[in-house]
Amino acid sequence: MLNKPMNLFVSSAVLFALAVISACGQQVTRVETDTVTDLSGNWNDTDSRLVADEMIQDALSRSWLTRFNREHGNPPTVIVGEVRNLSHEHINTRTFIADMERALINSGEVDFVASSEERQEIRSERMDQDLHAAEETRKAMGREIGADFMLKGTINTIIDAISDEQVRFYQVDLTLIDLANNRKVWLGQKKIKKTIEKSGLRW
Repeated sequence: MLNKPMNLFVSSAVLFALAVISACGQQVTRVETDTVTDLSGNWNDTDSRLVADEMIQDALSRSWLTRFNREHGNPPTVIVGEVRNLSHEHINTRTFIADMERALINSGEVDFVASSEERQEIRSERMDQDLHAAEETRKAMGREIGADFMLKGTINTIIDAISDEQVRFYQVDLTLIDLANNRKVWLGQKKIKKTIEKSGLRW
């Protein structure tokens, strides 16, 4: 039979082991999707959403839109082209493009057409309909709406680090191009700077 000091030692050891196990556990907390989060300092969903909303709002407030509406009497049709990731890290540009498409469509200021990849899929469906769908429901080829403008851009980064501190500088450049004549009608730029401090961090 264990004596009291030994019982106390065993109890303490068990409690310590349980504390260690608890500390190693994982806790998941659900938050609203529009909550601003920044754990690693990398480009994230918050950056994507905020940059897209701000840049699209700026684009739609410029004179090219008023001029087009005045000359044509109807909203311009826009398509989002390639956004190149020239940064040092992996960035899901598809998410950023989707955020810009959402902001453009929800603005009600422009019409929007499918991307080149989406158009290929849709054209394949039309070809299938041409062979198999009833005449009254078949969608004819050659009736697509051509875009007036293409929005494209790049994401760049600059890293400056020393000791246990790092500064990450993101620069997003967007260009809106008139497809009729290659004229650039709007240039947008958004900069984000993040300071990251961590003891003993190795870059």
